Amino acid sequence: MIMNKLSKILILLAVIAMLVGCLAACEPNGTGNEGGNTEGGTEQGGNTENGGDSGSGDSSGGDEIEFVDYASQVKFNPNSGKIWAEVTVKSYIDGDTTHFYVDEVHGADPLDDSYVKARYLGINTPESTGVIEAWGKKASNYTKAQLMKATSIIIESDTATWNLDSTGGRYLLWVWYKTAEDTDYKNLNLEILQQGLAYGSNVSSNTYATYALAALNQAKSMKLHVFSKEKDPDFYYGKAISLSLKELKMADTEPYVNEETGVSREANIYEGMLVKFEGVVAKQVDATIYVEEYDPEYDMYFGMQIFAGYTYPKMHEFAIGNRVSIVGTLQYYENGGTYQVSNLKYDVLDDNWDGGCRVISTGESASYDEIDVGTLMNGSITLDVIVEKEDENGEIIEGAVTKTFEYGELAHYSTATVNNLTVQSVWTTVNDKESNGSLTITCKDENGITIKIRTASKLFWDVNGVETQVVASDFPQGTVISVKGIIDSFQGDYQIKIFSMKDVTFE
Repeated sequence: MIMNKLSKILILLAVIAMLVGCLAACEPNGTGNEGGNTEGGTEQGGNTENGGDSGSGDSSGGDEIEFVDYASQVKFNPNSGKIWAEVTVKSYIDGDTTHFYVDEVHGADPLDDSYVKARYLGINTPESTGVIEAWGKKASNYTKAQLMKATSIIIESDTATWNLDSTGGRYLLWVWYKTAEDTDYKNLNLEILQQGLAYGSNVSSNTYATYALAALNQAKSMKLHVFSKEKDPDFYYGKAISLSLKELKMADTEPYVNEETGVSREANIYEGMLVKFEGVVAKQVDATIYVEEYDPEYDMYFGMQIFAGYTYPKMHEFAIGNRVSIVGTLQYYENGGTYQVSNLKYDVLDDNWDGGCRVISTGESASYDEIDVGTLMNGSITLDVIVEKEDENGEIIEGAVTKTFEYGELAHYSTATVNNLTVQSVWTTVNDKESNGSLTITCKDENGITIKIRTASKLFWDVNGVETQVVASDFPQGTVISVKGIIDSFQGDYQIKIFSMKDVTFE
């Protein structure tokens, strides 16, 4: 009897202890891990692979952290003994890579390059080109915005010589800039780091290690962007949207304003989203694939450029003539001023995974359909489409609207043959890059309409058994040629890009 009473008392005490523990865990500043996953040790952001903008952030105790601008505390010293150069922007790539024209070098190690590919020291921003990652677009936009408002830009090495990264093609650099309102240069690397738009990369082993570590730790403590547990509002987390290549190219547009740079444009409604469509592989050049799809309604081919990236493991599936399913992110390619698909999805172990890129069938071929120059340069397609819209009472009804597309816009990146072109002039690219020796051949068709033929790089052909570089004099004025290649564009004008002298026929 005594034992039964004792057992009941022990059980009652255990229940009370459990209730006390639950109440303690519910306290706002208790040990109930209110802040989420803290597997990152003492780092308040927890899992740093998750993105999000936490605003001003907070400390583990709930006290607000005051933001310190470490990037402004570092001063550029032109007499530090490190080599540096005054530059201007050639092209914006992503958050931690920019291409610069070199204006003047200060130091003993000259730069032979007309422009440099700058890889920012100390930082690693999320990807926004070949691979698309959360916060990558915001980081890229931030870097571009800061440099766009610069009145002067300086690149600085960490030593007295120029140093290349592991790829051998990019220089490891500090980037400094100032605006009309500034009297001092500001370190952009540190600025990106303290904004929480980058992870650290060899932070403690460079000239500005003290400031870089402070900027990085502050971003972690304030849970900014890549160190937040919120989702990136500009990143698409959904599943792939299935549609045809025609539907993708003819999709509605909506105004898009880059909040960082203030630049506005009309954006495809699928921009930034994961899309899925079919097409026939027409061309493969290094990491770039061109696919096309014939549409009987308009009797034309729709095209798309695919950037697989240099580490994509299944490039063999993109053999010419393969019908493939493409699953990737529709991305606005700023350097080309057009769209491409990147961030390809795949399964290394399952070639037939329906959620990724895969081969549907083989045995087809690139079309190289003959095209009229006037149609390519000036043609348009007008159609009536049914859309939902609000009436005067605010009710949603269906209505017809007329949409007009440039023919070249829809055919962009498909294959084409253009016949009977008369050479007018030839311009040769001269630099120390991959495009050195490329030719731009200006021609006119039989109706006097001008079109340019562009070689993707320097070309070679056999001359009496010797491989010889093709030069401008091989296309004398008045020569009549026919070409087959990829419909491309440059500075708003459509052109034909060729990749081999086998693509040219002299009439």
